[in-house]
Amino acid sequence: MVAFVAVLISKEILMPFHVCDGAILMCTMGATPSALGVLPDKQCNTSNKPAANIMDHKPMVNIKPFGLCKSPLNPATAAATSAALGVLTPAPCLPNTPGPWIAGSTTVLLKFIPALNKSSTLMCVALGTISINFEGEATEQIP
Repeated sequence: MVAFVAVLISKEILMPFHVCDGAILMCTMGATPSALGVLPDKQCNTSNKPAANIMDHKPMVNIKPFGLCKSPLNPATAAATSAALGVLTPAPCLPNTPGPWIAGSTTVLLKFIPALNKSSTLMCVALGTISINFEGEATEQIP
């Protein structure tokens, strides 16, 4: 019986928190973290903040710039690198995220769409992978 309780406790501790407005994001091609913006259109809050689902991927609405971008597929970085005679020169980030977050929650839906959790990732056309460093709250856990 003690082992069963220990397994339940360890699974609860390992479960990620629900991602919400203000979550801290990082891009593998970006220089600085950014904050996730979530509109209150889903009419669902977590810790009194709008909760996110996998469709919260719109550039400049949900996904803000990550400072300077080092991806050669970013047109600004390509131009700056070309002007520097081929020396990689990071330029301002302009997120380009046409697709939804990958692998949201399998059991929690917001407006019939999987909720966003910490294990979710988002791809940028400039080959950056955007991940969630902090969910924006630390009380509501979801699988």
